[in-house]
Amino acid sequence: MKQADDEASLGGRYRVIERIGAGAMATVYRAKDEFLGRDVAVKIITKPARDGEAAAMDDDEVKIFARMNHPGLVTLLDAGVDRTGPGEPRVYLVMELIGGPDLKQFLSKGALGPRHTAQIGHDVADALAYIHANGVVHRDVKPGNIMIFDYHQDAARIRAKLTDFGIALISETPKDAEGGFLGTAAYLSPELARGEPVTPASDIYSLGLVLLESLTGQIAFPGDPIQSAVARLIQDPPIPDDLDPEWKSLLTAMTSADPSKRPTAREASLALYDQASASRGRHKVDPAIIPDNEAERMATVHHYGILDTPADSAFDRITALAARLFNVPMAIVSIVDHDRIWFQSRYGTEAEQIPRDPGLCGSAILQDDVWVVENAAEDPRTLSNPLVVGDFGLGFYAGAPLKTREGHNLGTLCLLDTVPRKMSVADSANLQDLARLVTSELELRLERREPVKAVPVP
Repeated sequence: MKQADDEASLGGRYRVIERIGAGAMATVYRAKDEFLGRDVAVKIITKPARDGEAAAMDDDEVKIFARMNHPGLVTLLDAGVDRTGPGEPRVYLVMELIGGPDLKQFLSKGALGPRHTAQIGHDVADALAYIHANGVVHRDVKPGNIMIFDYHQDAARIRAKLTDFGIALISETPKDAEGGFLGTAAYLSPELARGEPVTPASDIYSLGLVLLESLTGQIAFPGDPIQSAVARLIQDPPIPDDLDPEWKSLLTAMTSADPSKRPTAREASLALYDQASASRGRHKVDPAIIPDNEAERMATVHHYGILDTPADSAFDRITALAARLFNVPMAIVSIVDHDRIWFQSRYGTEAEQIPRDPGLCGSAILQDDVWVVENAAEDPRTLSNPLVVGDFGLGFYAGAPLKTREGHNLGTLCLLDTVPRKMSVADSANLQDLARLVTSELELRLERREPVKAVPVP
């Protein structure tokens, strides 16, 4: 891009400042959002000049990208097609500006442990499941395109976001305009290396190589681009025998030479979540508080994408309202995980999670209605509960299940106090109404994340 173009304004709003990265089909610039007065990253993709219906399809594709939103993707703020300058049109994607680090920088210091590798893999696989559902194949899953975050300064939990998605805007061609392969040689799938049309399974293969490198500290297919690409056509990546059997099984499936034998992104996400939980070490949970439909319930929890996410102001308003309405010191929006209870929003406590057993939310999700313990020290259900007899001294609990449209209880909106309290029928109805507000907000977010189907051009 020429200096004159660098100083131009895209969409009448984004002033390009400097180049900060480049790839096979795109260049990334630091830019100034003149309207909001903030720095952003602008990825400019040059596509062959098109007009008429073809140009309209470009606009439709960009709109699909602009509407995509997922916690595992670097936030896309805006998108458009600039046709004001000379030459070919420029598709641009405006994203949050991130200073790093990325996974490549992390791995330069050595291999990661199984738990952190699984956490990163879960986040990326979940993001891939989302973009695949929207008809997009990433094509360039590699450590340099995975950004590492720590929202809560929690050394036990690494969080990752996938960037640079859509290397060839919903295109089925595996090559760029000059005939070169799209993607990075060390992480190409065999079908991409052969120049064949790619499917979402190609991203799963690449992610499998990334996870293998994270665990071993070694690139599976090193060498120059041709040597690296040819190597995977001859052999599968070497998976060390000393890896945990579950890891060996998962990585073998993800890096199968046959795309049809690889798990989907959703299946990989769930498997990696289980790996992270197993590596962390699960608390023992009383079988009496495990619902009969636990597998389906947990699949629904994952589908809503609300585990290990930052604090949420929308839910914070509901917990604050509940605390004021019922005059209690603590109110919590909880999500019941395999082995723990996440406090997605909390009022009156600094705790972010507790073990599923003895947490009372684990019992509350077994109910269809509000589950109430008015005097915990005398209630036979909670007489020996550590939260009651221990230092916390719980005296009262009321939890309304967060029930989905399919009838699965994700968690609760619950009230807690250190002294006994009464809960009237009207109080229970009010708590249920507030719980429905939480569920309604979750449903709206899920609808926004559901696949956006492109409308065919007549």
